[in-house]
Amino acid sequence: MAERVTPVEIEKEMRQSYLDYAMSVIVSRALPDARDGLKPVQRRIIYAMGDMGLWHDTPFRKSARIVGEVLGKYHPHGETAVYEAMVRMAQDFSLRYPLVDGQGNFGSIDGDGAAATRYTEARLAATARELLLDIDRDTVDYSPNFDESLQEPEVLPARLPNLLVNGSSGIAVGMSTNIPPHNLSEVCDALVYLLDQYDRVDEVDVEDLMRFIAGPDFPTGGILYAGATSAEGDNPLLRAYATGRGQVRLRAKVSLEEGARGAGKIIVSELPYQVNKSRLIERIADLVRSERLEGVTDVRDESDREGMRLVIETGRGADDREVLANLYRLTPMESTFSIILLALVGGEPRTCSLKRLLTEYVEHRLTVTRRRSEYDLARARDREHVLAGLLVALDNIDEVIDTIRRSRNADTARNNLRRRFSLSERQAQAILEMQLRRLASMERRRLEDEHEECLLTIADLEELLADPSKMRSRIKEEVLALKKEFGDQRRTQIVLESPDNQVLTAADLLPDQEVLILGDAGNRLSYQVPARKPRLPAGVTLVCRANLKDRVGLLTEAGNMMVLPVHRLPAGAPGDSPPVSDGVGGSGSSIVALVPLAAESGETPLLLATAQGKVKRVEWAAVNSAWTPVIRLDDGDRLVAGVLAGEEDSVILLSSAGQAIAFEAAQARVMGLPAGGVAGMRLGDGERVVGATRMEGQHLALLSAEGYMKKVTLRGWRTQNRGGAGIMALAAGGSVGELVAGVTVSKGENLLLAGEKGTAEVIAGDDLPVMGRSTRGRPLAKLKRRERARSLQPIS
Repeated sequence: MAERVTPVEIEKEMRQSYLDYAMSVIVSRALPDARDGLKPVQRRIIYAMGDMGLWHDTPFRKSARIVGEVLGKYHPHGETAVYEAMVRMAQDFSLRYPLVDGQGNFGSIDGDGAAATRYTEARLAATARELLLDIDRDTVDYSPNFDESLQEPEVLPARLPNLLVNGSSGIAVGMSTNIPPHNLSEVCDALVYLLDQYDRVDEVDVEDLMRFIAGPDFPTGGILYAGATSAEGDNPLLRAYATGRGQVRLRAKVSLEEGARGAGKIIVSELPYQVNKSRLIERIADLVRSERLEGVTDVRDESDREGMRLVIETGRGADDREVLANLYRLTPMESTFSIILLALVGGEPRTCSLKRLLTEYVEHRLTVTRRRSEYDLARARDREHVLAGLLVALDNIDEVIDTIRRSRNADTARNNLRRRFSLSERQAQAILEMQLRRLASMERRRLEDEHEECLLTIADLEELLADPSKMRSRIKEEVLALKKEFGDQRRTQIVLESPDNQVLTAADLLPDQEVLILGDAGNRLSYQVPARKPRLPAGVTLVCRANLKDRVGLLTEAGNMMVLPVHRLPAGAPGDSPPVSDGVGGSGSSIVALVPLAAESGETPLLLATAQGKVKRVEWAAVNSAWTPVIRLDDGDRLVAGVLAGEEDSVILLSSAGQAIAFEAAQARVMGLPAGGVAGMRLGDGERVVGATRMEGQHLALLSAEGYMKKVTLRGWRTQNRGGAGIMALAAGGSVGELVAGVTVSKGENLLLAGEKGTAEVIAGDDLPVMGRSTRGRPLAKLKRRERARSLQPIS
């Protein structure tokens, strides 16, 4: 048999073969679909895991089993390709909203690879459920798999707007995509706006949508410099979303701290997206060794389960901001992110604007909703048809039974029923299969109720399909439900680039906002935005008002002090936060005072008071984020209070016996940190100092252990020399109990009363009665049974 040879032109053949290969890579491998935001391998992994029943609330399954399932059924391109795609979908530093819930070593931000498939386990995350929802209701088209033995979905229903919230990156032949992740809450808000304006969607522009979507929101946080708007009104980020292409700068989020002996610290808490932390440390070390980076003395990684903390120590005399500027210039602490909004639209690669991507998602959801409704309508009509036949049979049950009994076989019976009662074959078959229990009156009522419900469902679905606005409203409800379940706060901070390109730290970008710092007996601290009269969680024992840009000093009863930036404290209730530090200064030692340290208070000394009546003032500027001894205590003594007190201020010390002494702060000279104190108040047997307060405002509010309270006027109260016994401020003892706290209070100010069993009560200072110094006050505190009052502190 002669061989058949077909001559071809090599140029034509190469061109055609290359185009076929290029389109195969573009469509089948590298680019995501604009509708569900997934590449084929990702879609196949999620579909296979759903088919295996690996939902977020089911047990984990070995990764090797999952990879084998995907390879054998849908994606015969090698184990590595499938496993790497699954690993990336499980990494919370790669995807803003991970689609796979992994158990085991799935890699790290340091560039560590995942463990082998035989060691790790996985299941779908709750977000992936939203991608597969309604896939069994004829909502998407299917196509044959690689060997045509199975069917696989061409796209997922995707209730989650996955392309925008998780982004995508890929390199195809002659083109690439780099879609950044976004915040789900912001995307949902933009979708709601778009759905509300869909009748005039042509009038909606990108600027309207960016009222809701501020910009990319990366899983690793960081700071995004969008670029300042020019005089002509041109904004680089707006231009990128309008054209589908642009660039933005990402920077690590840092804060500056003071180190020991005049050194400084640059603390990196968030890195730009896709920056490898280990390689960053190596890069800094190489720059220091090559003397290209000056001023850095040490770099260490103190990251733990609580978050990232990369410490870059600078030498004495080094300008921290200059070092930081060089770090941004020479290392990946500043990087450029190219925005390329390229995705498959109708099976072809298209560069899209933000509006186009949102519109493609809405159109896809409208198609899914229509097909789902048509599927449900067909099933409802079929069920209603069957129920109508069963009800006819029940209305004529005796005649139906007689007809069946007189029939020779089932086929004859079915035909006889159809002729006699004008039934369809489907109805006649359902009557033949009807169980005898359906004859009970209760069962008949259930059939009638189900039939009525079917009719209502049919009417609702027909109305939905006939009205596009109702379909959009249904999608809007789903989007709002998605936001409620999975929406969270933005992680990446977006700022306009300053004209002089100055170096900004996290503290420079904080809002100028008043907050309340809260603490409990377990040394847990947090902050919350205050209300006029806030409701504080139970267990709060410490409180102070500060600005989010301020620092706060923490004093322990063991005489140690730490200074922390307020913004580094977690937001919320103290009980939800970890303890500030294990080293609070001795076994069983606890934080006894919070001192707000604003920038303008840097030169004001801190007056400390101990239980045995000693006082001293210290310059606290040398104290940093490590616990530092600020007073030497005698045996059996402990620190009880600390207040900022300048040369012109006066302070009041209060004792458990109800005595008070007021003296000028200048009488307690400023001393070094290791020194002990001097006599501040002379105490009797069993008496101890319980607090100190700066002498300001109109009244002194007092609290006894048994909840007795009152105010004493400060008008006419004279100061005396420190070291005296003071004068009576409260008639303590007996049923009143000892004095436990006293603070100065002004008109309109609120106070926090804390009890030893967790009571945390906010009391308006104006509600306290003004009484003489020798009175005992009134029992106003709402304490628990057998609970003693613990402290009283001003809130506002």
